[in-house]
Amino acid sequence: MSAVAHAVTTSDADVREILRMAEMEALPAVRITRRSFIKLAGLAGGGFALAFHVGEESVALANPGGAPALALNAYVRIFPSGSIVIFNKSPEIGQGLKTAFPLIIAEELDADWSRVQAEQSPINAALYGVQSAGGSRSIPSNWDTLRRAGASARAMLVAAAAREWGVPESECSTERSFVIHAKSGRRLAYGDLATKAASMPVPDEKSLRLKDRKEYRLLGTRVTGVDNHALVTGKPLFGIDQVVPGMQYAVFEKCPAVGGKVRSANLEEIRKLPGVTQAFVVEGTGKPTEVMPGVAILATSTYAAISARRKLEVTWDESSASKDSWTQAMSEARELAKKPGAQVLHDAGDVDGVFASSKTAVEAFYSYPFVSHAPLEPQNCTASFRDGAVELWAPTQTPSNGLTLVSSVLGIPPEKVTVHQTRVGGGFGRRLMNDYMCEAAVISKQAGVPVKLQWTREDDMQHDFYRVGGFHSFKAALDGSGKLAAWQDHFITFTADGRNPSSGADMRMPEFPVPLLPNLRVTQTMLPLQVPTGPWRAPRSNTIAFAVQCFLHECAVAARRDHVEFLLDVMGEPRWLKPGEQGSLNTGRAAAVIKLAAEKAGWGRKLPRGRGLGLAFHFSHAGHFAEVAEVRVDENRKLTVERVTVAGDIGPIINLSGAENQVEGCVVDGFSTAMGLELAIENGRIAETNFDRYPMLRMPNTPQVDVHFIQSDFTPTGVGEPALPPVAPAICNAIFAATGHRVRTLPLTKEGFSI
Repeated sequence: MSAVAHAVTTSDADVREILRMAEMEALPAVRITRRSFIKLAGLAGGGFALAFHVGEESVALANPGGAPALALNAYVRIFPSGSIVIFNKSPEIGQGLKTAFPLIIAEELDADWSRVQAEQSPINAALYGVQSAGGSRSIPSNWDTLRRAGASARAMLVAAAAREWGVPESECSTERSFVIHAKSGRRLAYGDLATKAASMPVPDEKSLRLKDRKEYRLLGTRVTGVDNHALVTGKPLFGIDQVVPGMQYAVFEKCPAVGGKVRSANLEEIRKLPGVTQAFVVEGTGKPTEVMPGVAILATSTYAAISARRKLEVTWDESSASKDSWTQAMSEARELAKKPGAQVLHDAGDVDGVFASSKTAVEAFYSYPFVSHAPLEPQNCTASFRDGAVELWAPTQTPSNGLTLVSSVLGIPPEKVTVHQTRVGGGFGRRLMNDYMCEAAVISKQAGVPVKLQWTREDDMQHDFYRVGGFHSFKAALDGSGKLAAWQDHFITFTADGRNPSSGADMRMPEFPVPLLPNLRVTQTMLPLQVPTGPWRAPRSNTIAFAVQCFLHECAVAARRDHVEFLLDVMGEPRWLKPGEQGSLNTGRAAAVIKLAAEKAGWGRKLPRGRGLGLAFHFSHAGHFAEVAEVRVDENRKLTVERVTVAGDIGPIINLSGAENQVEGCVVDGFSTAMGLELAIENGRIAETNFDRYPMLRMPNTPQVDVHFIQSDFTPTGVGEPALPPVAPAICNAIFAATGHRVRTLPLTKEGFSI
């Protein structure tokens, strides 16, 4: 996408009209024409608005008060008062984008951060391009565009000041929202230049000078999240907080086994209950990603709707419903592990020859269960279908996709769908799916009123897109010097269609250490599955790292070599595995974080009995992370994770506070999941329907987390996911160091550990 800056001005009367429309919450829904753009996209008393356009279509910008207007990659507005509004185009799901994106722009703009107001942009894929948050791709995908947005605005302000003073632009500098002419000692505030800047020629993108890392004043510092005060004071930022005029409250009962349909229900009885306004069957589309069959209940309050639902009696037709069984899958996997894999995914070198000549072979079978996303905010969506169009307020990770999907399900054009992005109370990949948006839209259309659909915790646990469980049957050969000579992995996973592995369970990509070994074979066997699965924080790597990194430690122990030394030996000489691709593993960066984590954790020091250090490295989502866990295990196998030392290289850090928080969250999430989380799936049903049977980690059990970043000059990458995969194997390897017990099954409670 070629971005070109565009500057506009409007009158006070036009701005008052913008504010009036915003207060009515109508502005985000307005589909403006080119002429409307000229009217709406300006500032009181002149001012400066920087936008971008693609091809011939221009855009409108937002008002400064809060509700965003329709825009096309529009990021910066500067007001005569000196206030600056910077827009965040992507969902805020707790990963800090609403702070990070404006921070990147403000850095290149040389803005006074105390005068910056961060706002959420409207949702419009045609104008903004892809608007999503997932895969830790937000920062690397938008880095250059955001920097250019700030640099373009800065260049136009400098041009305005230079013309005002009659001096060359090259003699002007900027700092904290001022343009400065050092020779004469003059300075002008951005607000004073805003109107003049609007008349300046738009700088050519190639002429923009972007800062070097050593010039950063904002990036790499600790910046408080822009919504922090609103969060701790309980402001209504989330989807679950939304209220619209005439709204009714909806709940939706679906078959506990996916694929079941409604045969009958006691709807007449339900309609007579207090507060209930409607109750009806929803036929649905039959797709878990859209709308499954079920019964909708609408009421005057959430309490009334949920109370009525408790008295709902549905007879389900389960002839086509899931019969999946985890117990059966485990039994089948153990038998399959004794045989060659059905598919060969990677085959290099002379694996059989090396095994035949090797004096030391290591074999092991690893397993890990299905788990739920379990975000703190259950799924919800407010929808208002009226006159052939629908408006939604949704806590989604993929608003653009949600808009398209709702359009398809309702059979209306995309321009008849408006999505308002709310803050998300946890996603972890669950809200990449937009089924709850489709459900709310369909229920609103069928009921003829605006509805707020609220899932319960039980809904959230029973109708998730789960992290898929799986199994690895490993075999490795060591040469006479204790080096890893051959590697074999029979991966046993699941599939819903007989062809492609379920999301998050794909070994077709060469996962570490496969790309580094000359003699290797990775095979795969897939078991049928009907239960829906999907990406879970650090997809693929979150489970593969546990098995691979623990087995690598087994190899190091068998070779009687220090684990740090063994891993560095596997890395070999510093190099990109895919030259020129910064998204690929760099063995030099990997070695650096391994050494740093070991150094900061005091690797090699002697510990008392029952205590141990464990190391793991994994390359995930373009992030290089190594972690050392220090654990204590008593005679009853009570486990205490004392400290986790993390070293990461994700390029220059955007917001140090946010990055540290994300790493700490990864450690807590990784430990919590490894410790006690699993789903018992039998007859297609999830047994763990609430937190009483799904024991999330509690605050007293949280380890100390020490975070260390190597702030390299590579393009920055995300941090919300890549720090998670090494957590479980580091803890498990530390348990072995402390007790001699090798953990090969998750969760740890399965092997007798408690906290």
